[in-house]
Amino acid sequence: MTDPVKTYVTCDICDERKAQAGDALRVLPPVFRDFGGKTAFSGPAVTVKCFEDNTFVKAAVDSPGNGCVLVVDGGGSLRKALLGGNLGRSAEKNGWAGVVIDGCVRDVAELATYGIGIRALASMPLPTEKRNEGQRDVPVTIQGVPVRPGDWIVADADGTLVLSQPPQ
Repeated sequence: MTDPVKTYVTCDICDERKAQAGDALRVLPPVFRDFGGKTAFSGPAVTVKCFEDNTFVKAAVDSPGNGCVLVVDGGGSLRKALLGGNLGRSAEKNGWAGVVIDGCVRDVAELATYGIGIRALASMPLPTEKRNEGQRDVPVTIQGVPVRPGDWIVADADGTLVLSQPPQ
């Protein structure tokens, strides 16, 4: 569980850990946009791998988040939205610190009112189909960067980090 009062600064963490670049310090490329009401968030990663089917995303955000960050490997698809207003509301209500999606979101104006961080590649009004396809709690790759369940995600206005150990 994350410390709700503690705010981490990605630039400071990079300065402190630059010699550890590699597995200990990974940086997502600057292709993600902020869609949630918070631009800074952090927590342990919970992963979902899916492609144009948000069944597993819905199941995750409908469960207790306990201050974790849901990291969704949507294969970088720009054709369907994996998270919208209803799922964003569930993520906020169920205590998720944030959601990072290698894919799209929808209901952008609504997502901006929620008190969680939401990062995705773009907005897309088309919803996904429900085929019950995907995986949860597996290693994923987000824009070429590996993320394992339990890795620590730290996001702020400067970027998004993936850490093998929690920040101090």
